[in-house]
Amino acid sequence: MNENKYESIIYWDQTDGIFVVEVPELFGCKAHGETKRKALENAELAVTLWLETAKSQGREIPLPKGKLVFA
Repeated sequence: MNENKYESIIYWDQTDGIFVVEVPELFGCKAHGETKRKALENAELAVTLWLETAKSQGREIPLPKGKLVFA
């Protein structure tokens, strides 16, 4: 398995009482957990599954860009 080099954004969702991790470079790829650690573990799995699905469907897989800039 390749090391996940995609940027992840983690935040607290007050409404649901969970941590959410989004991977902006992989459209729709996100995960959550009751702790930061669990949310990040779940996000690692989500990235792996996202990449496997994209490969099996012949979709283009974006290269990790590193630090994203939001304005």
